[in-house]
Amino acid sequence: MVEKWQKQSSVEIADHKIFKIRQDTSLSPRTGRLHPFVILDAGDWINVLPVTPAGKAVMIRQYRHGVEAVTLEIPGGMVDAEDGDPAAAARRELLEETGYAADELIYLGSCTANPAFLNNRVYTYLALNARLVARPTFDSAEDIQVEEVDLARLPDLVTSGQITHALVVAAFYHFNRYCEKYPDWFAAMLLNANKKAALSK
Repeated sequence: MVEKWQKQSSVEIADHKIFKIRQDTSLSPRTGRLHPFVILDAGDWINVLPVTPAGKAVMIRQYRHGVEAVTLEIPGGMVDAEDGDPAAAARRELLEETGYAADELIYLGSCTANPAFLNNRVYTYLALNARLVARPTFDSAEDIQVEEVDLARLPDLVTSGQITHALVVAAFYHFNRYCEKYPDWFAAMLLNANKKAALSK
């Protein structure tokens, strides 16, 4: 049986705004030895899957410095202290990054970002009837392109490698479970989307 390690000490090494770096020293219950571990002490994050009345997912493209490439993602960001809770952060990030607002926000689930060295959680929300209501308000380090994508294309975008962000893939898992729970809603959404697409031709 795997037992909990006992933390013996914790020292902050650096503060980098979006996370702090600390070194924990913990005792192995199996060997009785002390081991150092570097932990990124980060605030919680949110992901938002906005769906328009026409059955489109509102997605964003932005340059990611970690992989030095432009990636296709859903809106997301940090839960700020002034947000109060993840749902408020989800509404704020959706508006800031895309200019869209939603009639209804549904909590889909959460996960840990990377429990090996991160201590935060990521909360995923479904934003229904998302509509463009304002211009996006990017911060100085953001350069974002907004686009609408058919919901039915999401699985193929993952399997084809066009979507590579692990937390976005996790959000799609939560969304898929929601669709399995409410199949009539998903079928109606796709039917409505097909009708609107036909009328626009």
